[in-house]
Amino acid sequence: MAEQRFSTNGSSDNNGKKNIGFWVVAGIIAVLVIVVLLNSFTVVNEGFIGVKYQFGKIVESDMSAGLNFHIPFVEEIEQVDTREQIYSVQTDAYTSDTQTVDSLQLKLNYYYDGTKLSEIIRTIGISNVETKLLVPNVAKISKDEIGKVKAEDLVQNRSDVQNAIYESLKETLEPQGIIVTAFAIENLSFDEAFEQSIQAKVIAAQDALKMQNKTAEREEEAKQQVIAAQAEADSQKIKADAEAYAIKAVQEQLEKSPNYIEYLKVSNWNGVLPQAIGTEVNPFIALGSSDYTTATRTTSTSAAPSDAE
Repeated sequence: MAEQRFSTNGSSDNNGKKNIGFWVVAGIIAVLVIVVLLNSFTVVNEGFIGVKYQFGKIVESDMSAGLNFHIPFVEEIEQVDTREQIYSVQTDAYTSDTQTVDSLQLKLNYYYDGTKLSEIIRTIGISNVETKLLVPNVAKISKDEIGKVKAEDLVQNRSDVQNAIYESLKETLEPQGIIVTAFAIENLSFDEAFEQSIQAKVIAAQDALKMQNKTAEREEEAKQQVIAAQAEADSQKIKADAEAYAIKAVQEQLEKSPNYIEYLKVSNWNGVLPQAIGTEVNPFIALGSSDYTTATRTTSTSAAPSDAE
């Protein structure tokens, strides 16, 4: 009986060990499956393009943003930023009249051409774009274009020089997969004496423009005065011509009809009789009834000296 019990316990222990071993193996397999699944997908962020490598070789270079599948331990996905980027550099340059441009600050805006991204990675490398493409070309092209103009023209026509550099950079970089969106010369610094001479020249030009404006204003005022005088003269002439015509018409009418002047008198009479008619010696005075006595006395008084004589 005792031996039988011992053998039963040994069998139970063996079964327990087998069960434990099974679950350990199952757990390891589950962990491996989870690891494999987790390494089978990569998230490509918005604004980036995914580039898939298979044992170091590019097999896909235009993976869109989101969750992307790849074979774990065989393939991997790297993200490349395709958003607009800024490259800025400070350098020196010389103008065509040998003026030194100190602390020339240049800024280039660009992004990668998605259709040529794999070529950029193969031939240059994303991490080498700035050192191999931007540094030499931006500085060289900028210095070449600035060297074609005088310092004064560079100050006054900076935008024209910027556009020339921008077009040259586009022509050089875009075939290599770099899309240029903007270029700017942010700072120009010359010798102090030259800057003072430029400033004095600008001030002189502004003063000359003011004088030209004043001269033009005075000329315009003189023209307006001449026009006003001419208009007044024309007005007087028209008035004189009208009066002469009226006089001529009256004279012609008098020649035709001598009584025309009497007609004019009657036409212009206001209906009021004159107060005195006749000569100065014997005037006839039209008076009202209330004034008759006063008029008689005045006449008698005036006649008295004649009787005394």
